[in-house]
Amino acid sequence: MIKAVYIHIPFCDHICSYCDFPKILSETNYQKEYLNSLKKEIETNYRNEIIETIYIGGGTPSSLSLTDLKYLLDILTVFKTRNLEYTMEVNIESIDKDKLKLMKKYGINRISIGIETFNDKYLKFLNRNYTKKDIKPKIELIKKYFSNINVDLMYAFPNQTIKELEEDIDAFLDLNINHISTYSLIIEPNTVLYNKNTENIDEDLDYKMYELITNKLSKYHHYEISNFAKTGFESKHNLVYWHNENYYGFGLGAAGYIDNIRYTNTRSINNYFKGNYILDKHKLDKKETMSNEFMLGLRLIDGIDITTFKDKYKMDIKNYKNIKELLELDKLKIENNRLFINPKYIYISNSILVDLI
Repeated sequence: MIKAVYIHIPFCDHICSYCDFPKILSETNYQKEYLNSLKKEIETNYRNEIIETIYIGGGTPSSLSLTDLKYLLDILTVFKTRNLEYTMEVNIESIDKDKLKLMKKYGINRISIGIETFNDKYLKFLNRNYTKKDIKPKIELIKKYFSNINVDLMYAFPNQTIKELEEDIDAFLDLNINHISTYSLIIEPNTVLYNKNTENIDEDLDYKMYELITNKLSKYHHYEISNFAKTGFESKHNLVYWHNENYYGFGLGAAGYIDNIRYTNTRSINNYFKGNYILDKHKLDKKETMSNEFMLGLRLIDGIDITTFKDKYKMDIKNYKNIKELLELDKLKIENNRLFINPKYIYISNSILVDLI
């Protein structure tokens, strides 16, 4: 069963210094050609399932002109939906009243805002075209139209101090938003920062920053390693990923998971315009599927339901040698029929997953 759709819009309103996706020129006619290709891809591959969550990401979807944004939303009316969580990513630079009204009209009911930081020094470092003083007025404008809002908080900038991060968290809390996603800055190859020989911060400091975030956001439900929500506002779309369920990925560079096949779309705009959408696909065997179940499910603070896993794979989690060893080391725990990472080790979850798999 497929109940989730991810739509990738690769256009940007700034050249992001930590993104490795090639910048797509944003002339209107180029956008229109991309949207035409997106429409054809959806028409070719969508199989009329009832969809429960649509997520429009990027790039910066809000950087589309009002006309092109309307065309995109018209294209997406092809999906049959039920109890829909409908999310769109926006940025401070490009969102305005007319776009918010249009989005509301087409049924979008959740907004994700890439704020990243209130610190002007780090906004400049990220090549953002706004300053701290621009953020709160835009948030208040968005709140006039939407109540289900996520904001992104980035940390671990080069030379960032604990004090600076604490000031950032306090500014985010002051917004009174119901969902906060946190990201430690990782310098990836083929990015502006990587090419400038920028280095990631010390691991011990990174850990202290993560610990500060979890402590300061203690009134939120910490339901996934990097995500915090007020009760009832957990991301329905992201939970599809973490529960290892099927989803469509449409658009340049998008990824999907259908019928035990993981696929990735081309990152070549020319191939995409020619209708050569898929770059790579791989059918998973049982071992790979179970590995994914562990890697994704154990990102959730509540972990994996043992009975559900047994029904799915006809195997008892508790019989795995690696799991027994990690339970003995107290890195994994079992309570209320769920297997999960011990909260005091959640920060080193990646190394635990490596040991497990």
